[in-house]
Amino acid sequence: MMERLKKRRWGYLLSLVLSVLLAFAIGALILLAAGFDPIRAYGAMIGGAFSNARHVGDFLEYAMVLCLTGLACVLGSRVGIFNVGGEGQLLLGAVVSCQVGVWLNGLSPWLVIPAAALAAMVTGGLYALLPGFLKVKVKVNEVITTIMLNTIAASLCQFLAKGPWKNANKNMVAATERLDPRYWFKTLISGSSLSTAIIAAVVITFLTWYIMQKTSLGFEMKLTGQNPRFAFFSGISTDRLVIVCIVVSGAMCGLVGMFRVYGVEHLYRSSISNQYYFEGLTVAMIARYDPVTVIGLSFFFAILKIGAQGMELSAGVPNQIYLIIQTVIIFFMAAENGIFTSLRTGAMRRRARADIRRKEEQEHV
Repeated sequence: MMERLKKRRWGYLLSLVLSVLLAFAIGALILLAAGFDPIRAYGAMIGGAFSNARHVGDFLEYAMVLCLTGLACVLGSRVGIFNVGGEGQLLLGAVVSCQVGVWLNGLSPWLVIPAAALAAMVTGGLYALLPGFLKVKVKVNEVITTIMLNTIAASLCQFLAKGPWKNANKNMVAATERLDPRYWFKTLISGSSLSTAIIAAVVITFLTWYIMQKTSLGFEMKLTGQNPRFAFFSGISTDRLVIVCIVVSGAMCGLVGMFRVYGVEHLYRSSISNQYYFEGLTVAMIARYDPVTVIGLSFFFAILKIGAQGMELSAGVPNQIYLIIQTVIIFFMAAENGIFTSLRTGAMRRRARADIRRKEEQEHV
């Protein structure tokens, strides 16, 4: 059994490496067709993420966001539920945590920041509770409900930022009041988006990995996701476990929204999340919902994205090439099972033909 799992893992890693190489190869062909030098472009892309301290800080901050949103998705998938509503949970966590800072303005940061973080987690968690409850109690498809709730959350946040919580100095722009600077997370690298929020993110990432991989609760989660009927008759409270996991997933997304407000934006506006949850979801899907692989791929895609922005400035290559590479990797990883099945089937047929030919030759002799 262990040997089979090791082979499967090595097969997946091989598929991932081949997918990345093929994606870069296809990207190179596109660059050549557009009149660009692929070697120079890719050199500028990889170097762009490390060209200066600001870019390093930006890619670390983006990797943090991808990692946390990706792990939030993994938490739900581990128990067999697909939380597509993380974007709405992130936005609600952002706007509520920002308003908590506005309401509590004047109090100590040691009180305001924990209160804002708690408000973001509670808001994100409660918003995830609704589709989780409907899934468990009446078997409503959580993909449909979470997608619908994303639209409601975005519209509600827009209403709040344009209406009752509007910044008086922003005219028609939908934005809340700006936080007092003493509530901002400290910037770790000058000029970059990287803040002390990454310290909390590292702790959350470690705890998430540890619980899922090293505890009995993690085993119960895995068993519930793989075989809920067997898990139920084994004495596991599967319904409660599913609800807890999707609530924690929503809480993590809400906290990411709070990190964006207190670490980067310092107010809420609709551009605070550029579909970050869906990018984290993409990372989780490519990683096959493995927490360690999610962490590694988060850094990889963050380097590519920030490097692509530097590539556009230094080599004049449009940074959309990053999206092309990312999409091709997704395509090959999605088709990986079918491709390898076809290759295995072809190899078996060739071996069978060779065996038949050998037997025929032996009979003739």
